[in-house]
Amino acid sequence: MRRLRRWYGAGPLHLVLMAASFAIAAYAGIRLLEGGDTYLVVLWFVGAALLHDLVLLPLYTLADRAVTGALGRRRGLVNFVRVPALLSGLLLLMWWPLITRHSHRYEPAAGMSPDRFLGNWLLITAALFTLSALWLVVRTVRSRRRVTKGRPSASH
Repeated sequence: MRRLRRWYGAGPLHLVLMAASFAIAAYAGIRLLEGGDTYLVVLWFVGAALLHDLVLLPLYTLADRAVTGALGRRRGLVNFVRVPALLSGLLLLMWWPLITRHSHRYEPAAGMSPDRFLGNWLLITAALFTLSALWLVVRTVRSRRRVTKGRPSASH
């Protein structure tokens, strides 16, 4: 076991999970390439990698640094912005064709208009930031109560 950890750097469970994830990714890649649109699949993967690495990564790094800088000494609060922004961004990424109304197959297949997705995404984003703000308020109130319970009363 020690030899495996020294050689691999992690435990055997991690190795098994990584092997399984690579096997699933290879299976998905083979299935995608069997579809006949090999050029479009490769173009999509290369474009997604370039778009992420050259455009999106610098943008959300700058946004994170701006939020961290704006919070100053209270850097522990940055996660109350990061988490809802991350979840909102993931939803935007997953539903991009429907939010931007670029999916021409959705309406005939589902029988519903994609017009509602932008409004729903905005409502979910607002709800995520509201829940995060409420969680921050609850956490702040609880921490202030703990601090005041530990102090002796002012009237002695």
